[in-house]
Amino acid sequence: MTTSASWPDVPAFPLAAKSALADAQMRRNIGMATSTIREKRTGVVEEMPDWEQLREAGRALKERTLRHLDEHLLTLEESVTRAGGVVHWARDGDEANAIVTRIAKSKGVSEVVKVKSMATVEIELNEALEAAGITALETDLAELIVQLGRDRPSHILVPAIHRNRAEIRDIFRRTIGPETLTDEPAELAEAARRFLRERFLRARVGVSGANFAVAETGAIAVLESEGNGRMCTTLPETLITVCGIEKLVPAWQDLEVFLQLLPRSSTAERMNPYTTLWSGARDDDGPREFHLVLLDNGRTDSLADELARQTLACIRCSACLNVCPVYERTGGHAYGSVYPGPIGAILTPQLAGMRAAGSLPFASSLCGACYEVCPVKIDIPTVLVHLRDRSNKERAAASLKGRLDPERLALKAVAKGFATRGRYERLQKLGRLGQWPLARKGKIERLPGELGGWTKARDLMPIPDQTFREWWVEREASR
Repeated sequence: MTTSASWPDVPAFPLAAKSALADAQMRRNIGMATSTIREKRTGVVEEMPDWEQLREAGRALKERTLRHLDEHLLTLEESVTRAGGVVHWARDGDEANAIVTRIAKSKGVSEVVKVKSMATVEIELNEALEAAGITALETDLAELIVQLGRDRPSHILVPAIHRNRAEIRDIFRRTIGPETLTDEPAELAEAARRFLRERFLRARVGVSGANFAVAETGAIAVLESEGNGRMCTTLPETLITVCGIEKLVPAWQDLEVFLQLLPRSSTAERMNPYTTLWSGARDDDGPREFHLVLLDNGRTDSLADELARQTLACIRCSACLNVCPVYERTGGHAYGSVYPGPIGAILTPQLAGMRAAGSLPFASSLCGACYEVCPVKIDIPTVLVHLRDRSNKERAAASLKGRLDPERLALKAVAKGFATRGRYERLQKLGRLGQWPLARKGKIERLPGELGGWTKARDLMPIPDQTFREWWVEREASR
């Protein structure tokens, strides 16, 4: 299946990060928020004596599901249909947007209410609905803040994490709140509640995402902290859920593992405040018409990569963002994607393509903190290195177009020289002779030409006058 034409070109991360680093207020906002979440998460995780066993169970469940995803998707379709729902298959964002727009227009509405869904932001559903004359209102508080501020999400769990209370107050004053509104959290929440309540009561079409979809029963699960999502999934007569094909779990009992892993990893809570599950449609309770849009949008291509496919195991907890030193300093906007941080650095290039997002795998120090906290044990550092290699190869192939690649030739020469002990030792001797114009006072401060990039921020140690092997041979000969 193909990737979506709606993916914008992601700006090169180094350029975007440079601008973000200059925003001191944003850095303070994100630093305070992520440090608080980290501390709370540590406490609730330490309460669980079987936390590592739960992580391994989550990893194994996701791995097995992805291996047999085609079978589980067909089972899910049968279960949803049996429960009175309608299943739609979308190869990319354009198809998914067309399906949702068609259903909404058939109901004659000019407005839909949405519960937070990263998949719909990924495919730019709001923009597609707006082009058709339909307003999509975000009802998650953080998403509402982003929408009213004409901003972009910067965090998976807390999209408005880059905003402080004063900034949110100013946004609300300009849009929905009274001019006398203060920055007290209770007042801000009340202003949002009053604004949203009227929209909930008049909504005829709701749009949701999905945290999990149970193939066995056709049940869809949405986890959130405010209850606004439950309003979207129960009050409108028609409910449309856009669900990435990777969100499946095979059986009902599999939810037990993830309902323990997710809240502790995301909001540092023992139990998720609002867990809403529904299957199909019924006349007396919940939506009378239910549509499930199963979204590919590059996920099948990711499945084909045996090493990188583990990325699709992500349960969108954001734990990796909260421990990442790069994210903490640059924020989410520098990634140019709805999926920021370490998980975004490996997911976005797979969904959007290396040409659009090839710089993101390099947005990491490879410290490994993301892997240590991931509740389903995605080996993000290994996937980052793997995608860096893919990015380099694709970039070289696109730029050279039949010409010789100096970097590749140099690396081949080095590999040949390092292949045997004799060649390696001869290179050491040649290097010792060739470095004399560059070595000063026991270090090399500047390298010529393209190599100068290495020494702009670091010094290199010169090759010593005597290697360990040479010292050892001399020592043995003197005995």
